[in-house]
Amino acid sequence: MVITNAAEVYDRQSELKALDESKTGVKGLVDAGLVKIPRIFIHEQHRRNKYSRAEAKSSIPLVDLRGIDEDANVRSRVIDQVRSACEKWGFFQVVNHGIPVNVLDEMLYGVRGFHEQDPEVKKQFYTRDFTNRKVIYNTNFDLYQAPSTQWRDTVTCVVAPQRPDPEELPAICREIILDYTVRVMNLGHVLFQLLSEALGLNLNHIKDMGCTEGLYLQGQYYPACPEPELTLGTSEHADSSFLTVLLQDQLGGLQVLHENQWVDVAPIHGALVINVGDLLQLISNDKFVSVIHRVLANNLAPRVSAACFFRTQLPPENSSRVYGPIMELISETNPPVYKETTVKDYVAQFFKKGLDGVSALEYLKL
Repeated sequence: MVITNAAEVYDRQSELKALDESKTGVKGLVDAGLVKIPRIFIHEQHRRNKYSRAEAKSSIPLVDLRGIDEDANVRSRVIDQVRSACEKWGFFQVVNHGIPVNVLDEMLYGVRGFHEQDPEVKKQFYTRDFTNRKVIYNTNFDLYQAPSTQWRDTVTCVVAPQRPDPEELPAICREIILDYTVRVMNLGHVLFQLLSEALGLNLNHIKDMGCTEGLYLQGQYYPACPEPELTLGTSEHADSSFLTVLLQDQLGGLQVLHENQWVDVAPIHGALVINVGDLLQLISNDKFVSVIHRVLANNLAPRVSAACFFRTQLPPENSSRVYGPIMELISETNPPVYKETTVKDYVAQFFKKGLDGVSALEYLKL
């Protein structure tokens, strides 16, 4: 598509293709000395500023997991907190989750190391083949679908249900990825038990549906941006997972849409951000909400995060099992909201539309 006016000729597809073929992502542009961002990254003002920003005192809930296996009263209180957070916010932070702070710090260091290593080493992993590769490095998975390009690069590592051969993973962060993702899988089992109980179900109900089997990690890198007010690190979107476990650095920038206002998710060193994904909203029949969120760009320093998504990623793992609203949650007064779907079909729809601020669940409503 060629966009023209009296002042310029803008061939968006050519610029996207040039960025893609460089195989060095947004960081490559910054390393080349960029002082003004290319037109492909500019987000329309009405989209950037569609909602106002909440007061600084507003924040997502904080849940302390200490003692949930030793004290029934503590567990009951935590289940109530998780239920409330998932119903009202779709987001919460957890502390005392069992993963040591030094492991969290090392994971962020590993993500940074991958993105800041020699570009020729990174290029070995650059691909847009999401069907067969366990390690994928690129910029913007929806580069050719999204209305505006996002200011970030990503390395994706699929780690479950089949553990990758260590040699498949990037050498610079291989050991920490294998260590950290095992710990996240263990934490995920705890969280899914709490979620099951918060829905009034047997503690293993969601696990027995296969929702905990798949996991992939995305190491996000948001380079410092010379014009952060014109773009976004990640456009507004909801996650396609059952559940997301996010480790963010101390720079901030993550915002959650709550009551039509953007709420900043202030970083807490040692905490993890947990959010409901679309597939959990689907099986809970809208009891728990998958909430729109985004990441701002900044001109201070590179922002680094590691997001783990509980959802199968590669076929045939995600091809046949069907998910719909859990029968125990359905009644005459609470009929099913969504059609059944496979993860494969849902992910295909998610990828097709890209991060456009509209939940892919809209396509499944009855």
